Amino acid sequence: GGRAGRRLRTAFSAEQISTLESSFQRQQYLGAAERRQLAGRMRLSEVQIKTWFQNRRMKLKRQL
Repeated sequence: GGRAGRRLRTAFSAEQISTLESSFQRQQYLGAAERRQLAGRMRLSEVQIKTWFQNRRMKLKRQL
């Protein structure tokens, strides 16, 4: 079994990914205020936004 309390993988909708990608194109690092605003607008948690941006930066780094 897995660890107790571990979150399930978030399945982002195409619309959410599109919004996240366009934000990422503008800036690769979000401040707390931008993250809070984006989370509220997209109905996701700030942790989900933060994690998506971390993963997206790693994806970019692998591609380069």
